[in-house]
Amino acid sequence: MTRTPLPAAILVFSLASASASWAEGDRGLPLSGSDAERFLREAVIVSSKPIGVGITRPKKVTLSDGFRTHDAVWKTVDEIRRGLNRGRKGGYQLGTWDSYRYEVAAYELDKLLGLGIVPPTVEREIDGRRGSLQMWVEGGFTELDRRERSLTAPDIVRWSDRLGQLRLFQSLVYDSDYLNIRNILYDESFQVYSIDHSRAFRIYPVLLEEARLVRFSRALLARLEALTRDELDAALGGWLKAPEIDGILARRDKILARARSAAERLGDETVFYP
Repeated sequence: MTRTPLPAAILVFSLASASASWAEGDRGLPLSGSDAERFLREAVIVSSKPIGVGITRPKKVTLSDGFRTHDAVWKTVDEIRRGLNRGRKGGYQLGTWDSYRYEVAAYELDKLLGLGIVPPTVEREIDGRRGSLQMWVEGGFTELDRRERSLTAPDIVRWSDRLGQLRLFQSLVYDSDYLNIRNILYDESFQVYSIDHSRAFRIYPVLLEEARLVRFSRALLARLEALTRDELDAALGGWLKAPEIDGILARRDKILARARSAAERLGDETVFYP
């Protein structure tokens, strides 16, 4: 999947009482598509250090293929949290997995949908441990940063629509950590990225806060509707179990039904965009 290169000019965003800018070169994803995947799988690890946030103990690693040097997030967690685990909204889940496998599955599903929201992610073995390597968003800042610094996107409508697509994706994969606004990243052009899916892909056939889904991209809905079980098995079977893929399809059907219902009540012009 190829992304349009970001502009070389310095971009400036609005703040409440000042301005913030990012220098040329802080351009989000340095690599994309198969080029990024190949780099993540084959480049040599130059250095590694703990990121310092997140209970899954992720690391920031620097990789080089002899010509290019880029950073990535390395995560090896793959464990079941037994017993009742408290959710962010006060509810409880029983025996939930927290796994790097879901990071890879989220990227592969993102590719199937043509979203471009999840940074390139691969499975790799390093020093005898298997884990996920995800391309680092250079110069990125979180939704928490945006709120604290009162940053405003240059194109509010486009940004809002992309956040809507992110919320749909969170519902599709049942990302139980969806309320963590540190997991929403932006680059200098306010491209939206979704990270940290190690607690996604629950088996539940229900949507996360269905009321959050209010507007829908026709193109995304068409790709969603076209997904088949065979296609999902082929793309995600290496990382997800059958009940987890069943959950994707069940939630897909509920998303499509939600879109149809909203259009019937509010009209196509209100609910749909290209």
